[in-house]
Amino acid sequence: MEDKQLLMIPGPTPIPARVLQAIAKHPIGHRSKAYSKIQEEVTANLKWLHQTEQDVQALTVSGTGAMEAGVINFLSAGDRVLVGCNGKFGERWAEMAATFALRIECISAEWGKPLDPAAFEAKLEADKEKQIKAVIITHSETSTAVLNDLEGINKAVKAHGEALMIVDAVTSLGAMNIPIDEWGLDVVASGSQKGYMVPPGLGFVAVSAKAWKAYETATLPKYYLDLGLHRKATAKNSTAFTPPINLVFGLQESLRMMREEGLENIFARHDRLKRATRAGVKALGLGLLCEDEVASPAVTAVMPTNVEAEKIRSLMQEKFAISLAGGQDHLKGKIFRIGHLGFVCDRDILTVIAALEAVLQELGQTNFTPGAGVAAANQVFVG
Repeated sequence: MEDKQLLMIPGPTPIPARVLQAIAKHPIGHRSKAYSKIQEEVTANLKWLHQTEQDVQALTVSGTGAMEAGVINFLSAGDRVLVGCNGKFGERWAEMAATFALRIECISAEWGKPLDPAAFEAKLEADKEKQIKAVIITHSETSTAVLNDLEGINKAVKAHGEALMIVDAVTSLGAMNIPIDEWGLDVVASGSQKGYMVPPGLGFVAVSAKAWKAYETATLPKYYLDLGLHRKATAKNSTAFTPPINLVFGLQESLRMMREEGLENIFARHDRLKRATRAGVKALGLGLLCEDEVASPAVTAVMPTNVEAEKIRSLMQEKFAISLAGGQDHLKGKIFRIGHLGFVCDRDILTVIAALEAVLQELGQTNFTPGAGVAAANQVFVG
C-alpha cells in the first residue's frame, strides 16, 4: 500500500496534509501583488523561525546550494578557512571550499564523535595576524547523528573577532534552539525538506550585518546565487528570479503551522522524539553510533552488531513500508539511521520501534524482552 509509506529518514521528511493541499493550488504570477503579499508573510515568519532581525534569503536550491551561497558570497580565493570535519557533510564543505580555491584547514574528529571547540579555539587564538576569514561547521552532522557544539565553537570565533561563523544548520534549524542574533552567527544555511516540512527545492540563508560587510569585498564569482540580488528583492517582497511558486505556498502554510506550535514546543518535541528513539533502540539490544550527550534531535544512527543493517532496512521497507536511511561512505552497511525531524509525532516513533522489534525477531535476534522497545520509548513519552 504505497499511500501507507512512513518516511523516517533525515530528509526528505513527511509532509503535513495542510502543506500538500497548499502546494496543490493553482500557481500565480510571481510578480503579482498576491504573490508579494505571500512573500511578505513568509519573510516575516522566516525571521521568527531563525530568531533574527535580518531578512532570510530564500533560494531555489537544496541545502547544499544554500551552503554554497553561504561560502561564495562572503569569501575570496586564497582566504584561509577552518572546516570542521567529523562526517560526510563536514567533508563536503571542505571539498566545496577547495573547489573555490580557499585555503582550508580541516579540524577533524572521528565519525560518531563531536568536534572539539578547544581545537578551534587554539587555531583562532594562534592567528595573531587575523588571516582566518571563516569557520565552517555542520551543526547536526546528519551522516552520524552527532550534534556539534555550535555555541562553544562560535564563542571561539567571536573572540577572534575577524572570522565569520558559517553554519550548516540543514537538519538543526527548526528542530532545536539556534538563536542567530543572540549568538551572533554570521551565515546560517538550511533546506526546506527537513524541519520546514516542505518538499525539497528551497534553501535558506540567514546573514548577519558583519557578513554583509564582508560581502562588499568578496570576489568569488556568483550570479544566480548572488545574495545581494536576493536581498534587494526580498526587501521589496519580491524575488530575484522565478521561485518555485507552489513550494512557497507550502512554505507559507508550514510556517503558519510552526508558529501555531511555538518554538519552545517544537524544540521540546524533537528532544522528546530523540530520547524516545534512543531508549527504544537500546532496549532492543542495538548499539548507537554516538553518545547520548552529543545526539542530534533530528536523526538517530543505529549500529547493530549481530545482524546486518541493510537487512533490517530492507525488511522494514518490505514488511511495514517504513523507510530508514542507510550509512554513508565507510559506514555504509554498518549503520542505519532513523529520522525524527519535522512532521513526526510520538505515534510515529512507537510504530517504528514496534516494527523494528518484529524485524529483529524475524532475523533471529533474541537478546531482548518482547515489548521492551515500545515500553522504553513510551516511558519517555509518559515522563
